[in-house]
Amino acid sequence: MKKNILLMVLPFVAVPFFLQAQQASIYNEDWIDFNKNGKKDIYEDPKQPIESRITDLIGQMNTDEKTCQMVTLYGFGRVLKDELPTPQWKQSLWKDGIANIDEHLNSLPYNKKAVTQYSFPQSKHANAINTVQRWFVEETRLGIPVDFTNEGIHGLNHDHATLLPAPIAIGSTWNKELVYRAGKVVGREAAATGYTNVYAPILDLARDPRWGRVVECYGEDPFHIAELGKQMALGIQHQGVASTIKHFAAYSMPKGGRDGDARTDPHIAPRELHQLHLYPFRRVVQEAHVLGVMSSYNDYDGVPVSGSRYFLTDLLRQQYGFNGYVVSDSRAVEFLYKKHMVAGDYKEAIRQVVEAGLDVRTDFTKPEDYVLPLRELIREGRLSMQTIDQRVASVLRVKFKLGLFDHPFVSNPAAADTIVFDTEARAMQEQLSREVLVLLKNDNNTLPLDASRIKNILVTGPLAAETNHSISRYGPSNVHVISVLEGLQQYADNRFKVQYAKGCNITDPNWPESEILPTPITRSEQASIDEAVSLAKRSDAIVIALGEDEKMVGESKTRTGLDLPARQLQLLQAMQATGKPVILVLINGRPLSINWAQKYTPAIIEAWFPGATGGKAIAESIFGDYNPGGKLAVTFPKTTGQLELNFPYKPGSHAGQPGDGPNGYGKTAVNGPLYPFGHGLSYTQFAYSDLSISPDSLRAQSNITVQVTITNSGKRKGDEVVQLYLKDKISSVTQYETLLRGFERISLQPGESKTVSFYLRPDDLALLDKDMNWTVEPGEFEIQIGSSSTDIRLRKTFTVR
Repeated sequence: MKKNILLMVLPFVAVPFFLQAQQASIYNEDWIDFNKNGKKDIYEDPKQPIESRITDLIGQMNTDEKTCQMVTLYGFGRVLKDELPTPQWKQSLWKDGIANIDEHLNSLPYNKKAVTQYSFPQSKHANAINTVQRWFVEETRLGIPVDFTNEGIHGLNHDHATLLPAPIAIGSTWNKELVYRAGKVVGREAAATGYTNVYAPILDLARDPRWGRVVECYGEDPFHIAELGKQMALGIQHQGVASTIKHFAAYSMPKGGRDGDARTDPHIAPRELHQLHLYPFRRVVQEAHVLGVMSSYNDYDGVPVSGSRYFLTDLLRQQYGFNGYVVSDSRAVEFLYKKHMVAGDYKEAIRQVVEAGLDVRTDFTKPEDYVLPLRELIREGRLSMQTIDQRVASVLRVKFKLGLFDHPFVSNPAAADTIVFDTEARAMQEQLSREVLVLLKNDNNTLPLDASRIKNILVTGPLAAETNHSISRYGPSNVHVISVLEGLQQYADNRFKVQYAKGCNITDPNWPESEILPTPITRSEQASIDEAVSLAKRSDAIVIALGEDEKMVGESKTRTGLDLPARQLQLLQAMQATGKPVILVLINGRPLSINWAQKYTPAIIEAWFPGATGGKAIAESIFGDYNPGGKLAVTFPKTTGQLELNFPYKPGSHAGQPGDGPNGYGKTAVNGPLYPFGHGLSYTQFAYSDLSISPDSLRAQSNITVQVTITNSGKRKGDEVVQLYLKDKISSVTQYETLLRGFERISLQPGESKTVSFYLRPDDLALLDKDMNWTVEPGEFEIQIGSSSTDIRLRKTFTVR
């Protein structure tokens, strides 16, 4: 991992006069006298091994200083009241240091209290972070630098940073190289503005579409999430900042998909836990060597994860080899006694999480709430100093690995103004918005439209002019987002007329109750639909944007239904009744059960929350300047009554009903998904040929090479996502029907062919046997290559001896 690209010592940065004498005395040519004793201690010596530096520093720390390295200070507008250091800081808890300051001076979206003059321009923020960091280096006894943390799941959570599509959209790209580029942009912008740790990516599995945070996940399949999550983490850490993965563990499957005040009781079997939900975390920890893990606030099998030694120590550190620090999700510690009720009070909850392996507590309350009871536990002998030293060492280890003890400041604050949202970032952003698009349906080649034959196009729907879907609590703020309407207006450029009518609102006044108790359409609602119909009749084509906005999906925003809300379906039906070509653009953060649209609407594009340039990308796709090539990373059910319906699945678990037989029969349910995992169409066609496996007979610890040739047999340039699925034909325990074990997104010109290679390791063939041991069993395996999990083009077997 490359480090310290942008973090360097600033011996000549302008500082207040009263600090200049001290600065001159502690900043030396190749080291900093953090403890101000006039000599180079081991922890101050960049040439010493990190473990020796940690041991030396811990040996100099008192209890107050150690416990301050075990807690987060939430930044300005949340807990911290000051933008920059004040004289009162010398009487604060953090006079003895702090582990990290989270989201400081970032002007958080939708939080007026967090708006600050120091968030923009970027150089002003970098200088402000330097000022805060300098206070901790110069005004605390041991000068331990701060880890400045921030969110970054779809772009750095900072004013005017590069905005990315929602993670569920990023998952639809299936493009590992592009996700790596996105990670590099997030990391580079973090380092330039002074952040040293980014809370991304999210590695949770979105296996219940009712759950509100589906929008923040890459998809439902563990291999797919591991591959993309690994690239995002590698990209972030390539820039010298830490990647903190979340939410560990079993977080995304609360009972019934209920979020908000629930977030508990995941119904996940032990084998499923390890094979599915823990799989991305294990791989990203081991292959990307991330420096941070966020522990979740749910329980598993009755034990809160943040209070579980099994999860935080036995699994994460001893089995997976994690060597960074574990930070709690907000309120995770508090929930041990307020929600899970396994502790009689907060103090006992603190004891349990520290013993389990939690290094740093984060919450929306002042750090004293955690640190003071923690110190009492130490004085009472209920927490050993050995345990405390282990937790502190984890935090210090990350700070040393980040180079904060050698280069604690942003080296060139002025450069941040040109680094953030630079030319490279803009190009990546535009390409990402294109590649998230999934063509769900295209009957009779309705798309692409021929611009030369269009004189008048209607853009309608409550999401047509909406942009709030791309601005969230966990991403950039104050960013211009191109809506579907604006994208089409820009594309038209006076070549044809673009008319607009909203048609209906996203929801109605009775929503969400109206999902279960429909109400008659009102006069004003009908008038809005009639206005759109009138314009539609005078148009050559209709683009209708339906779905959800930021207020309907996200943290705490579980839904009880998956249908288009309120009057959206009625608007779509009215447009379809005009007889004009209708193109449905979905703007949403979770799978929606659009059964009527799939049956009757000729063309459907899934755009998700497509980011700042999403409207432009949608317009390019509608008119064929860009050929959409994304694939679904989640299964679309036909109804909530089918849930759970996801990939991978066990044999028979997605089967229908027998027509007759001794064990009962019937025809009482709809079967199968609306759209399967991996689904996505194109304006061209692809042929698959020449599948080869080498070797086709092997030992359990051998590697396998699989190759296949893909040819663009159509008339347009296009992208194909080549997917490799593995089927274990006979196993000692029931295995999944197939497992995704490889994918590559390739771009081909008409008539062009390309050989795609996959490399399987023993881990790709392994299962958990009856004794819960990972093993590769002998037997016959089948390689399936296709364009989706159900559109399999080629099959071939190999044998493990």
